[in-house]
Order: sequence, then structure tokens, then C-alpha cells
Amino acid sequence: MKSPRKYPSSTDVARLAGVSQSAVSRAFNKGTSVSEETSRKVFEAAKQLGYSPNFLPRMLRKHRSDLVAIVISDSANSFYAVAVDAFSKALQETGHQVLLFSVGGGNALDGVLPRLASYRVDAIVSALPVVTREAAEAFARIRIPTVSFNTPARNQWVSSVCSDNAGGGALVADLFVLRGARSFGFIGGMRGDYASDERLRGFRERLATHGFDEVQTARGDYAYEGGFAATQAMTGQRLVPDALFCANDMMAFGALDALRRAGWRVPDDVLVAGYDDVPAATWGSFDLTTVVHDHQAMVAAAIAILHDRMTDSGTDPADGVTTTVPVRLAERATTRR
Repeated sequence: MKSPRKYPSSTDVARLAGVSQSAVSRAFNKGTSVSEETSRKVFEAAKQLGYSPNFLPRMLRKHRSDLVAIVISDSANSFYAVAVDAFSKALQETGHQVLLFSVGGGNALDGVLPRLASYRVDAIVSALPVVTREAAEAFARIRIPTVSFNTPARNQWVSSVCSDNAGGGALVADLFVLRGARSFGFIGGMRGDYASDERLRGFRERLATHGFDEVQTARGDYAYEGGFAATQAMTGQRLVPDALFCANDMMAFGALDALRRAGWRVPDDVLVAGYDDVPAATWGSFDLTTVVHDHQAMVAAAIAILHDRMTDSGTDPADGVTTTVPVRLAERATTRR
């Protein structure tokens, strides 16, 4: 059996650099007093030895880990990749490190909360909903500030940042009517999903103002396969509407392929729009009209909330806040006619 790897210590660095151990500690901690010459010696010795500071003693000393957990579904939706990348960069700029948790589709944050607490994270950013009273009580016990991303949870320890889901649905409705559609369909995400329900609500309410009260609905669980199957069922029954709104781009991609396989022309026969503006939406094979999140604004709002909560003096925070970020529509080939 191999013996465990022995990592170089701050004592080793101090000995090689010819400085005190406290000087090594000061060199690796921002905001402390240490000369440029001492820092140079310390960093050269650290590089030579392959030394990196152990964050555990610092965590125990500060009672903070500087870790922020990002919790996402294990969905294949590439929107998550864009959001996680933006959050990671923003958090690292503020001196935090990211711990990524991927949880099975359809699960709520409730189920992974004990694991998050065991890592002593300073805060949580979650794309999963907080759904039970037990979860709210658990937050009160473990006292971890949380931002629920695109789900409107809110209590003493939970705030939320959402895109304007209903507003996005309304934008799609206006465009469909402008392009001459007279019958409408919607393929939604998981049953009871807040974002999907809000997108449908905004879509329906805006269509009603144009004099259209009927919307054919199906469920695709936010997956390409779900969008394909739901649309295939429509084409098989000859129930294809003039315009089809999908609650995310992945389902819209599936819908486009199902329509084309069945001989329907997009946009001549059917208008199609999605939601999220994932990178593949601009690919020539899709060129999908879609609702665009303002990722930077959503991330900035979440970071601001977390900063306020993590720098709290230790008193119980007031109730969480909900921030809604406007969206815009990017029209592409699937609705241009």
C-alpha cells in the first residue's frame, strides 16, 4: 500500500525562505502587513515546494469557510452551465470558492440540505425549490443564507432572484399574434414547476387580451426527448397549432425535429419559440426564437443579496427578498415569415 502523500507545510516554506512562520501566514492573507521582499521570498519558496495554504485552519479561526454551494438539477439543460459559469466567476472575484452539487431531476433542496450543512458552506445558490415547512425550519437551525435561483422561495433565510417568467410568456404571445397565428400550443416543464407555470400564465393572459382563450398544453419535463414526444403526439393526431411555445430551449429543439420529421415546415406551417437562449439556439439547424435571461443582472442581484446576508453582524436577518429581472425576446428564423 502506498504511504499517504506528505504535503509541504508552512514550516517548510518558512525554513526555505529564511523567514518566520508568521511571515508565511501574513504573505498568504490579503490585507496583512508584510514587506514586498518577504512576500517574494515566501512565494518563491512555496512555488519550489509546491505549497498551497490549507484552508481548514483558517476556516476554524474565522468561523467561515469562504465556500458557496451551487445546487443544480442533473438536467442536460445547458442553461445551467451558463448560469454556473457566471456565478463561479462572480463569487471567485469576491474571494469565495464554489462547491457544485448536482441533484437528481425533480428533487427539492430539502433533501440535500444536511449534506450542504456538513460542508460548512457560508451560503447556498440553488436552482432547486425550497418546498416544505420542514425545510424552512431546517434553514432556521443551520442558519445558511440562501438564494433560490428562478424559484420564488422566501423566508427568513431564503431570498430569490427570478427572471420575469410571466413577462417572457407575454412577449412570445405578442409575437405569435403579430406573425398571424390563430391557434396556440404550450409544452411545459415538470408538473408544478414554478417557472414553467409562470411562463404559461403570462402566455395565456396576454393571448386573452388579443381575443384568444384556448391554449393546447402538453408536458415535456424540460428535456429534448419530452419536447419531441409531445410534438410527435400532436402531429400524429393532426392537432398541431399555428404556434408552439416551449418552456425551455431543449424542448423546443425536440419540437422542431419532430415537426420536420412529420413534414411540417417551420415557420411556414408552425411558429416555434423557446426560453433560455442557450448557445445551441443560435445554431443554423435550429436558429430558434427564444426568451433571453439577463444572466449578468441575475447573478449580480444574487451576489448582492448573499453579500448582505454573509456580512450580517450575526443577528437574525429580516425576511428574504425577491428580485425579478426583466427578459427580452430574440427573434430568429423559427418565427420569421
